[in-house]
Amino acid sequence: MSSTTCVVVWVSCGSKLENITTTTHQRSVVKCSNNNNDKIRFTSIGSCAISSAAVAASLPSRSSEEKVYEVVLKQAALVREQRKRRTIEIDDDFMTNLDLLNAAYNRCGQVCAEYAKTFFLGTQLMTEERRKAIWAIYVWCRRTDELVDGPNASHITPTALDRWEQRLNDVFQGRPYDMFDAALSHTVSNYPVDIQPFKDMIEGMRMDLKKSRYNNFDELYLYCYYVAGTVGLMSVPVMGIAPDSKSSTETIYNAALALGIANQLTNILRDVGEDARRGRIYLPQDELAQAGLSEDDIFNGKVTDKWRNFMKGQIKRARIFFDEAEKGVSELNSASRWPVWASLLLYRQILDSIEANDYNNFTKRAYVGQAKKLLSLPAAYAKAFLGPQKLTKMIMR
Repeated sequence: MSSTTCVVVWVSCGSKLENITTTTHQRSVVKCSNNNNDKIRFTSIGSCAISSAAVAASLPSRSSEEKVYEVVLKQAALVREQRKRRTIEIDDDFMTNLDLLNAAYNRCGQVCAEYAKTFFLGTQLMTEERRKAIWAIYVWCRRTDELVDGPNASHITPTALDRWEQRLNDVFQGRPYDMFDAALSHTVSNYPVDIQPFKDMIEGMRMDLKKSRYNNFDELYLYCYYVAGTVGLMSVPVMGIAPDSKSSTETIYNAALALGIANQLTNILRDVGEDARRGRIYLPQDELAQAGLSEDDIFNGKVTDKWRNFMKGQIKRARIFFDEAEKGVSELNSASRWPVWASLLLYRQILDSIEANDYNNFTKRAYVGQAKKLLSLPAAYAKAFLGPQKLTKMIMR
């Protein structure tokens, strides 16, 4: 799967993460509850399965963008209402429980530091509470992606994903299974984070198990929302919106969604050759046909003028989504902007690299070199704290 599983509005997870995805069968469980009589403790729980109610169940006559927008409106409403916080009650074992939660969050931070170094650096500017919450969301997204794209992917079945979704329901009810879940359970009890984007990401994993072609961009858009756009919706409540923001909450959520879509489209364009070798084509079939290209052209991996022209159109679309995303980044809480700007600028440069490779994404992997990454960090910092308009004025002087 060419997935972003980016966190926070938005960091991508390109490399594989091992040893943190646990099985979804019988296991030990850390139990967090909102009941005053419950403490964080270990117990035992069996596996079970439920069916997912996801965006795809919406009326087929509507476009994917219309279906996803309904989810956006719901998430924005939660933030506007500033839902009453649910807290995990800790009684006579207060110090032990606090230590357990801190250990859980710190472990999430270690995972983020190992697999998303640039983004992890940016999170250091956030408040401690926000920083830890973002780490917890990052780890859950990564573990979910690993189910179908990790070392054990060949053993994953739809039933296993059903169990993972039941596990998610338990996490949102204050019944986590391990320390990573405990961190997420505590996070969703403290922020107006809704379960739907998390369920939708799991739906994206289901899609990857059964679908390897996309007839048109409408189908591809829904897939990109499931596996990447969802992360933005999960993250905005934690990132926070600037107190002086004049933009509507829906506008900011749409920008978060756009960055997820942009990152995922970039992943897809970067990994065309890699995905083809696995028998997958994450490109709109109708647009390939319009360009005079076939599946055989993808599998043969030859760069032709037809391919170059096709790729120019695909890159242009991804950049439009990045442009839309930029409108919302500056509306986030000031302490949260830097990691998001860094992610955005770095991912945009992957598109530049594809162009520099003469659109050969069959045998050449586009990437951003270390030097460019280092140069991007101060640029992201300047955009985060000066704003794009002020920065442009300073450069023009």
